[in-house]
Order: sequence, then C-alpha cells, then structure tokens
Amino acid sequence: MADAPVPRDPFAPLRAATPARVGLGRAGQGLPTAPMLAFQLAHARARDAVHAALDVEALAARIEGPVLRVASAAADRAAYLADPGLGRRLDDATPGLPHGDWDLAIVAADGLSATAVQAHAAPVIAVLQSRLMGWRIAPVVIARQGRVAIGDPIGEALGARLVVVLIGERPGLSAADSLGAYITFDPRPGRLDSERNCVSNIRSPGGLAPGEAAETIAWLLGEARRLGFTGVDLKDRQVAGEETGPRLS
Repeated sequence: MADAPVPRDPFAPLRAATPARVGLGRAGQGLPTAPMLAFQLAHARARDAVHAALDVEALAARIEGPVLRVASAAADRAAYLADPGLGRRLDDATPGLPHGDWDLAIVAADGLSATAVQAHAAPVIAVLQSRLMGWRIAPVVIARQGRVAIGDPIGEALGARLVVVLIGERPGLSAADSLGAYITFDPRPGRLDSERNCVSNIRSPGGLAPGEAAETIAWLLGEARRLGFTGVDLKDRQVAGEETGPRLS
C-alpha cells in the first residue's frame, strides 16, 4: 500500500522570503511547541536588548581616533524608559565639548538596543571615517541613555554643520540588534524629526550590512552639505553606486 502524500505547505514560500512569523500552525487552541518556544526566545532577546547596558569602553576601543563620553539627563535605565524627554537632553554635569569648525559630528547612542550599538556602530564609523576623507570630523561621541535628539545639543556644542546619530532601534520579535542612523543638518535643540534623514535596519545578517549602510549615510551627508538641508526634502537617489543627485519634493 502506497504511503499517503504529504500535504503541501502553502506558507513555505512566504516563510522563505521573510523572517516574519507566517503560518505557524495550531495545536489545539494554541501554537505548536516549536513556534511557541521560538516566540518566547525572541521576546526574551528583545527585553534583554532594551535593558542591556552599553559597554562604553569596549566600544571606544574599537573606534579609531579620540572618543568623548557623555550621558543624557536620564539618571538610569528606569528613568530613561519612563521619560523619553530625558534621553534627548545632556546631563547638566556634562563637561564642555570641544567647539570647533567641524563638518560632521558622529554620535553613538545606546537608544533602545545597546546590543545593536555594541555590534554594529564601530564598523559603520570606520567606513564613514575612511569614506569622508577631507571632512573635518569631530571626535566621536558615545552617549549613554540617549535618544535620537541628543545629537542636537551635542552637534550644537561641537559647532558641527552635520550630525549623524547611530542608535539602537526598538527591538522587535524578528530582530533585537537593529541599528539606525539619523542625519541632521545644522543640529540644535528643537529640530523636528521631519528635518532628519534616517537609514534603518542596519545589521548583519538579516538587514542592511554596516559597510553598505555607511556608504548610503556618506552619500546623504555629502548631499546635505551641498544643499544645506536634511529631512523630507532630501531623497536618497543613490542607485547601484551611482550618485544621481537628490530629488527635491
């Protein structure tokens, strides 16, 4: 007697194309054991990433050149998570930053995933430093308990024309180590999110590789310096290594 044919899994092509949870199946009223355990593991990794502490000295050791260390107004992780506004401001005890004629300030902030910054910030910074030869780049700043907007007072204090903030993005159930890069022209407190450009999901494997992301960031920085603005009016038109120029909306 021939074996019964195995039913075709209609969700297999979708699962092969995305890390999203598709067609997990059912065991009674719940999930099968394997998908349930995988979900719990992803949730635990996301929680760990949010609460992890950034190893500032280990990160600084991987960055070429001088590194400055600052903290936000959030005294600890609990305060940071409870009041996002604290993470956008520098601690009042922050020492003065070296004001100068800088083209660019680079800030690495833990954000909502210190795991992402620990893993991916240094490779992005290394490519940016090599790609932007001739630029006057301020010492890299590592910010603890920082949000995206902490780059504004840092950039203003340094006197930088542009700031790029490399920050851990909010972890999801597909990735807990995703890094984002936020670029702002003429940084100063009060800048709106619409005045920034973002390159997101920087991670490898599974996202935009750090080297590739750094090339895109460098291109956006160059266009921002040439045009004198960032934000919704500056569109990424970089195609396969060609610099086609921005589209202005």
